[in-house]
Amino acid sequence: MTKTFDIKPDQPPAELIGQLTAKARKLRSDVLRMLAKAKSGHTGGSLSAMDILTTLYYHVMRHKPGEPGWPDRDRFVLSKGHAAPALYAVLADCGYFPQEHLDSLRRLGSPLQGHPCMCTPGVEVCTGSLGHGLSLANGITLGLRIDECESRIYALLGDGECQEGQIWEAAMSAGHFKLGNLTAIVDKNGLQIDGSTREVMNIDPVDEKFRAFGWEVINVDGHDFSHLLSAFKLAEQEHERPTAIIAHTVKGKGVSFMENNLIFHGRAPTSEELKWALAELNE
Repeated sequence: MTKTFDIKPDQPPAELIGQLTAKARKLRSDVLRMLAKAKSGHTGGSLSAMDILTTLYYHVMRHKPGEPGWPDRDRFVLSKGHAAPALYAVLADCGYFPQEHLDSLRRLGSPLQGHPCMCTPGVEVCTGSLGHGLSLANGITLGLRIDECESRIYALLGDGECQEGQIWEAAMSAGHFKLGNLTAIVDKNGLQIDGSTREVMNIDPVDEKFRAFGWEVINVDGHDFSHLLSAFKLAEQEHERPTAIIAHTVKGKGVSFMENNLIFHGRAPTSEELKWALAELNE
């Protein structure tokens, strides 16, 4: 199926694109290592979201790893909480907590649980029950409005998650309250645990649905940093409406035998698969 993008991207400096590309490759390796050590977790959706998270944390968002509660920080909500390994890799690399904590993923007593928890430095809200994250992001946005704080809020949704009714209640309220400093990103990789989103419960046209609720909508290639950088820049310039970025992605992006492979939705790589994947990422 041909993908249509709504954006003519800017031409960011080649050095910046190179830095983000190298960073995303390193973070994908971190994700695979921690999942293999834990022997459980969600591989495909963590890899599909990595370029989005890299763009946000290393170029777009205002945040201070040494001061996680900084009042003027931008906020990030991982609504698709099963992609927590991707967020943990980013937070550790940024310095929110020691890198060695990644080895404790999903262990009893670890600060890095299977879904995000506020006990983890850098995590704003507990998520994982799909459909709740956009409502939480709305609440944060409204609270910051009361405080007259101009920080931006970013919520990353899964495309399968958009089958949840609460997503659309939240989308309606965000449009009604004109939450201009809210940006939702849909990681549209086309697969969920039971198969393709098209077959399980087709969410398309997801972009038109957000538009119907009063959102600015931008379709982008979710693995093209020039697309992502330009889309987030446009979102920052929108003050009257929330923005939905529909990021067309590939499940398991970055490792050829994991790409569009449903088996890796909720399975960690074996030790042998880890060797193959790391060799491919580092070649």
